[in-house]
Amino acid sequence: MKEKKRISTSGEPAPWASPFASLQNIELPPTPREPQDISNPTRTDSTPTASKKPRGRVNIVRQTAHRGGKTVTVISGFLGISLAEKEALAKEMQQSCGAGGTVKNGRIEVQGDQRETVARILTSAGFHPVFAGG
Repeated sequence: MKEKKRISTSGEPAPWASPFASLQNIELPPTPREPQDISNPTRTDSTPTASKKPRGRVNIVRQTAHRGGKTVTVISGFLGISLAEKEALAKEMQQSCGAGGTVKNGRIEVQGDQRETVARILTSAGFHPVFAGG
């Protein structure tokens, strides 16, 4: 029959070899302190380049349903963007449009039909806005 492993009850630490113990002696390569531009290796300043990385498609929809007849511009389809960044975008949109708005369920809602202004702001932020719906 197979022997059962028993744990000591005398208070001594159990003999155990960590599988990660050998990793203590390995030296890691140094991490870069600032991003470098691949196209210009002599550049040392950390200012962003003029072209922004495309951040994906977002849908802009004008809705009136279940809102008492009021028109609302809804922006959805954000991928990989934090709630804080959505709130900052919403605040910028509200100030540009001169209207109220909110962030709900991962979508930005701006009061009124503000599709053109919202599309301009999203384009400048690096998104690809698409007018969806009717």
